[in-house]
Amino acid sequence: MRRHGVLRYIFSSTAATFGDPVYVPIDEAHPQRPINPYGRSKLMIEQVLDDLDYAHNLRSVCLRYFNAAGADPEGQLGERHEPETHLIPLVLQAASGRRGHISVFGADYDTPDGTCIRDYIHVEDLCAAHTLGLHHLLAGGDSRRYNLGNGTGFSVTEVVDVARRVTSKPIEVRYEACRAGDPARLVADSSRIRAEWGWQPQRAALEVIMADAWRWECKHPWGAASGRPPGR
Repeated sequence: MRRHGVLRYIFSSTAATFGDPVYVPIDEAHPQRPINPYGRSKLMIEQVLDDLDYAHNLRSVCLRYFNAAGADPEGQLGERHEPETHLIPLVLQAASGRRGHISVFGADYDTPDGTCIRDYIHVEDLCAAHTLGLHHLLAGGDSRRYNLGNGTGFSVTEVVDVARRVTSKPIEVRYEACRAGDPARLVADSSRIRAEWGWQPQRAALEVIMADAWRWECKHPWGAASGRPPGR
């Protein structure tokens, strides 16, 4: 990047850099003590970017996503992983019949219903933050670090209940053992980016996030690029 004169960088970081929260909601001052390889790898890059800023004037914006979700409201762009690991698309695949059930890992966390709590943020609101970051850097701005979330947490059980309401489909749940490296609660305090850049989520309601993701799932029932039925 230095060789080609690229001295501005926007990095998609993650709430996983914080590890088990000391307090919730999590602001930018929260200690970063990741408890899984994903969070550690992202924190390493944040630290490298700090070093590049100090040594080579490479300015960066690190955006720490909480749980990215949703899809383009028109159904043209959406979430697709092989294999899928994110909760909302997995739940919606169970609703559409692409999978027989949704596995819930752990029902004895220290939360009201025993399942993990996460902060879900619409991908379009993440895009808006990226645009603000781009303009900030192009205007000569300094390096920044921001948490991106809606500030409201929903448990896995609540996510499944919202999916049932939005889709009007039955969704079978099977409970399995907790997974190592899953904190009980991850909820963002995004007040800094709101105050400094005026960022404001426009599609924050879980029902809206779910409806957009469901529209994508219905339009592309076997995955956006596969073009074949499940199991083939």
